[in-house]
Amino acid sequence: MGRLHLDPVHPFFPSSIEVIAFDADDTLWDCQSHFEQVERALYDALSTWCTAEEAASSLFSTEQANMSLLGYGSKAFTLSVLETALRVSDNAIDGDTLSRLHAMGKHLSEMPATPLPGVVDTLTTLCSQWQPAAAHRRLVAFTKGELLEQQNKMIRSTLLPFFDHVEIVSSKGERECEALCRHLQISPSQMLMVGNSFKSDISPALTVGCWAAYIPFHVVWQLERSEEYSHPRLARLSSISQLPALLQC
Repeated sequence: MGRLHLDPVHPFFPSSIEVIAFDADDTLWDCQSHFEQVERALYDALSTWCTAEEAASSLFSTEQANMSLLGYGSKAFTLSVLETALRVSDNAIDGDTLSRLHAMGKHLSEMPATPLPGVVDTLTTLCSQWQPAAAHRRLVAFTKGELLEQQNKMIRSTLLPFFDHVEIVSSKGERECEALCRHLQISPSQMLMVGNSFKSDISPALTVGCWAAYIPFHVVWQLERSEEYSHPRLARLSSISQLPALLQC
């Protein structure tokens, strides 16, 4: 999985990088584990009608079918949970259980956005050492999801002051990555993408010519799972704290 140099005298990423774009959910703060709590509640609620594995498969199919219409975020997820509960139970599931699942899903819009270990220190270091070392260097948050939900999470995280720009998109792929570079008036080779999803963060960035730092999270949403591969512009990190050492300051 990609070369990885931790010696700050011989950094991995080139000095020509002007923008570091950070994914948000499960890169800057924990998100997926909160969704998994609701998923487990759904599986328990459907135990009369199917196994947990069957419920998980049904939810995955529902989310896939709804993606083009509902997109990403807790609202789309909650609707998919309720739809799955009704379909699998053939509308026999009781109202109290549906209300409880709805309340849990609604609460996701207020989930904590507590920065993951090392995030604040890393952003502080980049602001104090990497950005001042060259003109026009910027830190950007580049996240997908429902606009208001992502805006509120960014505010709750207290990380907003670190970023020169925040870009929220309904989906994240090659087109969105190229559009971000055009908006920031840089070439893809001048941007480093940092994220936990190989499918949404890493692969699109590499394809359009960006550099990438992959930081796997301990839980992965099924729709974000994809095959990983090595690449000369890719470094695989075990912690975001390793990032500053890979940059030329």
